[in-house]
Amino acid sequence: GPVSIPGVSAIPWIGPTLFAQTMATYALYVLVPALAWWMGRTHLGLALRAVGGIESHLILSQSAARTIVEETDCDVEAVRSLADVVHNPRDVGASIASGSFRTEGMLVAPCSVKTLSGIANCFDEELVVRAADVCLKERRRVVLMFRETPLHAGHIRLMEQATRNGAIVMPPVPGFYSRPKSIDDMVTQSTGRALDLLGIDAGVVKRWKDSAPPVRKR
Repeated sequence: GPVSIPGVSAIPWIGPTLFAQTMATYALYVLVPALAWWMGRTHLGLALRAVGGIESHLILSQSAARTIVEETDCDVEAVRSLADVVHNPRDVGASIASGSFRTEGMLVAPCSVKTLSGIANCFDEELVVRAADVCLKERRRVVLMFRETPLHAGHIRLMEQATRNGAIVMPPVPGFYSRPKSIDDMVTQSTGRALDLLGIDAGVVKRWKDSAPPVRKR
């Protein structure tokens, strides 16, 4: 039930409204300002705020966790905290492993050769591949940010088969027409373009504009 704060809960009008609430409401007093700071100050928060209404589900494999540690300044737990729901990568019985769980699609970033092979060959041993396979059979978008290079014939065959299955293979190749000034600019552009493929405009993509002079008719 409500928990009153002595002294201030007796203030007319304001007291009962603000200081005679449940513990969950008091928790929101703390969480809402914290969330407002995160949405207004962090890079990803700003992008998601621009979109709004997106519930994110995260599958963070052991390899992905290692990639975060070795290639970024982010903390693994901090990355997990950005998602609304975090799934065990081994849990093939998770909600997103069923076609009845409605989603807008799936983004695999980065996509390893192993994951690409699993999706191309429907080898649903782990949740990443199972969830992708479910999206494909339900005719939903699956974007694979495959970043291996150089490529041999086996890689190309896997990309072809994944594409035939309905996936979109999108190597994170930076577009220099956006005139990036940092690695962060390039990552932001590539991430925004990947979200474009899912029908999500995060408001971070520098889009191409036709700068050529119009052709005069004779």
